[in-house]
This record gives sequence, structure tokens and C-alpha cells, in this order.
Amino acid sequence: MPVATLNWENDCLRMIDQTRLPEELVHIDCKDVETTAEAIQSLRVRGAPAIGVAAAYGVVIAAQEALSKTDFDAHVRNGIDQLSKTRPTAVNLFWALNRQTAILDQTKGQSPEEIRNHLLKEAHRIFEEDKKVCREIGKNGAALLSQETTVLTHCNAGSLATVDYGTALAVVYAAVEQGKQVAVFADETRPLLQGSRLTAWELQQSGVDVTVICDNMAGTVLRSKNVDSVIVGADRIAANGDVANKIGTYGLAILAREHQVPFYVAAPLSTLDMDLASGDQIPIEERAPEEITCGLGKQTTPEGVPVYNPAFDVTPNTLVTAIITEKGIARNPYGEIFQAWFA
Repeated sequence: MPVATLNWENDCLRMIDQTRLPEELVHIDCKDVETTAEAIQSLRVRGAPAIGVAAAYGVVIAAQEALSKTDFDAHVRNGIDQLSKTRPTAVNLFWALNRQTAILDQTKGQSPEEIRNHLLKEAHRIFEEDKKVCREIGKNGAALLSQETTVLTHCNAGSLATVDYGTALAVVYAAVEQGKQVAVFADETRPLLQGSRLTAWELQQSGVDVTVICDNMAGTVLRSKNVDSVIVGADRIAANGDVANKIGTYGLAILAREHQVPFYVAAPLSTLDMDLASGDQIPIEERAPEEITCGLGKQTTPEGVPVYNPAFDVTPNTLVTAIITEKGIARNPYGEIFQAWFA
């Protein structure tokens, strides 16, 4: 696997600055809440599971900052609030912050040092759980792939989107480890090119056969390159199985259905939002127009032209062949299966 996305070292959160890939492999150290929140907001760390882990450690950083404050609890809760405003769509962010808030509530009356240590233990648990969960997702998903197979993926749902192994790419890695021959087509994923910059980089580092294509080539590739499956990750999944993922996923799912190619979503249970009945309720983050107008370092749009830049779209559950989780593989009707899993 490529180098670790993030880890806890010397009382700070050390992570790969993914905005610098693939040209440079640069690490940044987050020693305060502002730096951690900025790293999440600016996509230095991205991918729903990795965002959740980074946020969990961000709460620890807030607690460390608060050790010298007169109102320890208020400072930590302010840090949680600041982190919660960074990325609205990825539910893992709020899942991790809710776990840390519960620790804060449960440890009231203890010393600030003791509370900080409890928060750190919980962040470590979330980190280790992510590693284990991704391995299980990979094992479960690999069973869906034949001995020689071609996969098309969108955005980055690999080790760079988690702490170790990935979600969608975990299926690829597990299949390769089982001796299967896997070739991957990676959509470049406009406007920030997470597919060409990140997915292609980590697959190349791991020795997996990967070919980059422009997003608008997916239909042609599905028709002419014998693609066996499409596998993507998710940032939030509603209770009915509607899936929010990187913008362009919805169109890819329609193309997969048209070409009778299975469309799989790989995600941990922490990405399921059972409080939302359908994808219509998922908040969709809109990002700065400059990501489109100057995304490649050069002005590519006339000045003054309006820009619409949603970071995610929602794929209806009817277009999803199966959802691969650490618990197992779900197929429609998703709502019934999810309810049984959380019962």
C-alpha cells in the first residue's frame, strides 16, 4: 500500500497534503484546530472515512489547546463546532464528532488531562476501526470480481480516502492479493482531478494496472473496453440506499445501467445515515467557482460567467446494483437490510 494518509505523532496530526499530489509527496503537521479544519475544508485530507478520523484527532488537538484555558469544556466544544462546519456532505465527519462529544459528556468532572487522554483513546479507536472495516469491505467486495476483471472507478476511494486500505479500491487491493488479475480505468474526476491525481498515483504505487480517462470518456469505455463492473465510494448513504458521492457518480451510474454493467458502492456502515429517508435530504456542498474557472492554474472561463460547482451528486438506489460494507453486501430493497443491520 502507499504511505499512510494520516497518523498521530508527537501530539499532533500528521497527514499527506493531497493537494500536492502527484507532483510532490508532502506532509503537514496539524497542531491546532484552525490548521486541522483548514486541511479538511481545503481537501488536504479528503474522503469520508479519512475526514472522520482527522476530525476525531482534531477534537484531541482542541483539548490540548484547552489545557491552558480557564474554560476547558467550552473551548473543546467550540473546536468541535468549528470542525463540524468544514464539509457538510460527508456524514463520517459528524459521526466521529458525535463520538467525541459523547466522550466529552461521559467524562465530565474529570481533570482536563484525563479528558484529553480519553478523547485520544477514542480517536485511536476510530483510526483502528477504519483499518479493520476497510479490510472487511475489501474481502467482501473481492468475492464479486472474477479471476480476470476490469473495473471502472470515479474520484478516489482508496487508501488516500481512509487511513489504510480504502473502500472502493479496497475491493481491488483484496482481489489482487487473492491472485486475481485486475485492471482499472480511473475517471480523472473534474474539477479537482482526484481520479487522475490520487487514484492513479496510489494504484501505480501499489503495482495495479491503471489507465486514466477523462470523465466524458466513460460511456465509450463502458461500451468498448469490456468493463466488468463500476465500483465507487460514498460520502453519505440514505436509509433507502440513495448514495451521495463525488459529482459525476450519478451520470456514471446511468451509463452503467445502459451498458448492463454492475454498479457497486463500497462504504463503511458509518457512512449510512439512517436519519435521512432518501437522498433528497442529503445536503450537497457547493464549492468555490475558482475550482472550475482556474482549476488547472490557468483561467479557463471568461470573467463574469456564473459557475455552478456542486461537489457531490446523489445516485438513486434503483441504479445501484449492490452496496458493499464490512457487514456484508446489500441489494435492493436496501431499507429493509439496513434496518436489520442496525436493529
